[in-house]
Formats: sequence, C-alpha cells, structure tokens
Amino acid sequence: MKILYAIQGTGNGHISRAEDIIPILREYGKLDIFVSGAQADIKLDYPLKYKSRGLSFYFGKSGGIDLFKTFKQNSSKEVYKEIKNFPVDKYDIIINDFEPISAWAARKRDVPCISLSHQSALLSPKVPQPKHFDPVGEWILKNYAPAQAAVSFHFDKFDDNMFTPVIRSSIREAIPTPGEHYTVYLPAYDDRKLVPLLMKVSNVRWHIFSKHAKKPYHIGKLSVYPVNKDEFAASVLSCKGILCGAGFETPAEALYLGKKLLVVPMKKQYEQYYNASALKTLGVPVLKNVKKKRLDKISEWIESDKRVEINYNNTTREAVEKALKLGGYK
Repeated sequence: MKILYAIQGTGNGHISRAEDIIPILREYGKLDIFVSGAQADIKLDYPLKYKSRGLSFYFGKSGGIDLFKTFKQNSSKEVYKEIKNFPVDKYDIIINDFEPISAWAARKRDVPCISLSHQSALLSPKVPQPKHFDPVGEWILKNYAPAQAAVSFHFDKFDDNMFTPVIRSSIREAIPTPGEHYTVYLPAYDDRKLVPLLMKVSNVRWHIFSKHAKKPYHIGKLSVYPVNKDEFAASVLSCKGILCGAGFETPAEALYLGKKLLVVPMKKQYEQYYNASALKTLGVPVLKNVKKKRLDKISEWIESDKRVEINYNNTTREAVEKALKLGGYK
C-alpha cells in the first residue's frame, strides 16, 4: 500500500503530532511525506518527499494574523498549478492533516483522502462553539483541505470518530517538575512588546519563546529564546505554568502535565476561538489579549493554584488505524 501523509506546516503543532503518527503509518505500507506551509519553527525528523510553500497564514507581532503578508505571500495561480500537477495518483490513500494542495488534488482525481487532524473536529456541532460566528472562518474550516471522511483530535471526545490529543512520546516519558519560572509561547506577539509588559508582573521569572527573536537574551528575571523544540520542551516540563496561544498541541501537553494554563486566542484565527471555548468548558482561564489592562488577570493567574489536569490515554494508534480503515485499508 502506498500512503501519502500530507501535513500543514503553519505552526508547530502539526509537525509535533506527525513525529508520533509517522512510525505507525510506516507499518502499513510505503510512506511518503509532504509538508506545505512556511510558518513552522521546528523541523520534522523524517525525510520529506515533497515540500511546498502551500497556503500559509503569517503571524503578526501584535496578537493576530498578518493579513497583508498572508495575501502577499500566497499566490493563487501557483497553488492552482501545484494542485493540478501534484502526483496523488501514485498513492492508494492520502492521510491529510489540514494540508490543502494534496486534499484538492485528491478530490479532483478521486483518490481516497482521509482527514486526520484537529481542524476536522471543529466541524462537529457537538464541540463547544465560539461566542461569535465568523462565516469566513467557518468556510475556511470546511473548504481549506476537503476530505471524504475524517478522524479528528480535540481536548475531549465530544463526538464519534473523535480522539483526545496526540501527546508526544517525549512528553509521555518525561517526568515534570514544579520549577520557578513560567513559560510563554505567543507566536503572534513580538517579544519586544511582551518583555516590557511582563516585566511589570513583579517577582516572576519568565521564559519567553519568540518567533521573532534571532538569539537568546536576558533582562532581569526574564529570558527570551528563539523557538527550539528541545529547549521549549525542557522549559515546559520544569515550569510552574504556561501562558500561550489557544492552539492545540501546547495546551494539550500542559493539561496532560498538570501545569497551570492561561490561553490567549490569536486574533482573526477562528480555530483558536473554537479551542478557547473548549478549554474554557474544561475550566482553563482565557484572556482576550495581552495588554497592560490584562496585567491584573495575569497576576491573578500567577497567584492562583488552580489547574486542570487530564490524563490523556495514548489512542494515537487507534486513531491512525481508523483513518486507514476509512480510506479502504483492509
């Protein structure tokens, strides 16, 4: 059986999840890997057969998506050409993690394409819904990477064919410790905006991981680091709490590790509003943004001992096998 695993390369969560999914897929046939998108900070530890700029959302520096850069960097003509020429016919099945080029190529040529992603979970009416409906965001979720069937991941099993998060083996096997610092990962915020703000929260040691920092630097009790998966994992394992965006992988790992968690959904990122709603349902505090007027809320969180801990069972193999079965594997 020839399998293509197509992965969205915007953000780090898809790449992190793939590290545990790839070895399982390899047991079921000859596997090729395709990554499209240009915003991941970490690299996959497996060779890629195909790589593309794809359709990427570009992070801004003030808490949201940089729409101008997103439209400027994405060429619809080039993407259409890639969809037309992508060799999906070589494969018996496409396992797709929100990757648009292979998904649309598979649809046009009637090749089995099964979504194995977090985003597909958000199409279920049973998941917690955002307060404000965004028709454009909803359209993107439904049409960005179409598939004939879906197996999805979410913070809880809200529906059938839905599994709890893939927790990386390196996190499952690690022993967390209650350190003295707080880890920060807010990719849509410039560290030059975060540093003066978080310095106002007295007597707190911060580890800020920034997409915008080229090298580490330290100011008082505050340290800024470029994003590195090993250094980030070490910081998370030994932190008191995590302040991060309302993505999927980092909050899931924080819940699994029993760390205090405070999330800030990225502006104009509809998926993160869905995630924030689900996390709030589970008891995780949510901040609208990171500004001076939110410092009291951050301080309250620092002083609180409230945490949500969920012992996510390892159901990765079950999810992968279900996706393969839906795609016709016998």
